[in-house]
Amino acid sequence: MIPFLSLKDVTALHGAEINEAVTRVVNNGWYLQGKENERFEEDYAKFIGTKYCIGCANGLDALIWIFRAYIEMGVMQPGDEVIVPANTYIATILSITENGLKPILVEPKLNTLEIDDDLIEAAITPRTKAIAIVHLYGRNAYTEKIGSLCKKYNLKLIEDNAQAHGCKHTDGRTTGSIGDAAGHSFYPGKNLGALGDGGAVTTNNPELAAAVRALANYGSQKKYVFKYAGRNSRLDEIQAAVLDVKLKYLVEDNAHRKLVANYYYDHINNPIVSLPDRLPDAQNAYHLFPILVADGKRDALHDYLEQNGVGTVIHYPIAPHKQECYKEWNKISLPITEKVADAELSLPIGPAISNDEIQQIVKLINNF
Repeated sequence: MIPFLSLKDVTALHGAEINEAVTRVVNNGWYLQGKENERFEEDYAKFIGTKYCIGCANGLDALIWIFRAYIEMGVMQPGDEVIVPANTYIATILSITENGLKPILVEPKLNTLEIDDDLIEAAITPRTKAIAIVHLYGRNAYTEKIGSLCKKYNLKLIEDNAQAHGCKHTDGRTTGSIGDAAGHSFYPGKNLGALGDGGAVTTNNPELAAAVRALANYGSQKKYVFKYAGRNSRLDEIQAAVLDVKLKYLVEDNAHRKLVANYYYDHINNPIVSLPDRLPDAQNAYHLFPILVADGKRDALHDYLEQNGVGTVIHYPIAPHKQECYKEWNKISLPITEKVADAELSLPIGPAISNDEIQQIVKLINNF
C-alpha cells in the first residue's frame, strides 16, 4: 500500500533529533512559554523574513488573532468585509466570521486554483477592509495586481500560509512575509508539521504582534493584568522543540516534494486528467499535488487507485458556501469553486515517498 502520507515515515526521517528534542523538554521540566518557544519563534521569523513570530495553538487561531488584533487596534470593526477565495479550506472563512466580519467570496482561476485577481476589484465596497489570500496546496497566490489593489483601496493583506511553508514569490520574498500579517498551521500533515496541533502569526507590525501575543495568552501582556478579553491559545514547548528540529530540514524536505511533483508533471498523461499551471519550483511548496478529473470520474479514479493500493484524498468535496454552517450562502452559485470541489483529487506527495512509488502511481493513472 502506498499511503497518501505516512506521518510515521515523515517523523522517522529526523527521528533521532526529534526524540532528543522531546526528551530535553521533558527532562527540563518547563512546558509552556519557555526557551523552546523563544528559539523557534526567532528561527521561524528569520526563515519567513519577518521581525515577529508568535506561536499559538493552531492555524485557525493564528488567523482569528490577526483579525481580532485589528479590531482591538481600531483598524476593523464587526460588519466590515474581508475578500477571501471561495475555494479555500473552511478555516480561513471561520476566522473571519468568528470576529463578526463579513467574508466576500471570490472565485478562483481554474488554471491556478488560486483567487482570481481579475475579479477582486469588483468585490470591493466602502466596507472592505482586507483581502485574505490563501496559498492553497502550497502554491503562491500573491500577484502584483493584488498588491496594487491593497494600496489603491488602503486594504490590509492577510496571508493564510497554512499550506505553503517555504514557498516564495517571484521577487524572492517568502510567503508569510508578503502581506501585513500571516497565519501558519503546523498540523502534523503540513510541510512543517508538529506532533499535534500548532500555529503561528508572522508580521512586521510591532503593535499587531503585541496584540496577538496578548490575545493568545488570556489577553494578558503582564502577569495577572488583562488588557483584552483574550483566550488561551499557546504553542507548547514540546511542539516548539520538534518544529525547530524540522525547520532545519524544511528546504531539503520541500526539494524532495518538488522532485515528486516534477515527475508527475512530466509523466501523467491521461486525457481526463488535467493539472494546474506549472509554477517555477520556488513558487510552489507542493504541500499537496491536486489534479482535476473530468467527466465526473473523480470518485471512480479515487476508488481505482485505492483498489490498487494507492491512497488519495479529495480536497475539499464540499465548498464552504455549500456547508450547513453557512446555510445563508447555500443558494449562491459559484461554478468554478463547485467544479473544483467536484473534480479535485490529491495524489501522494511528501518527503518520504520513493521514486518507485511515484512511478507506480503514474502508471496506474495513465492506464485508467
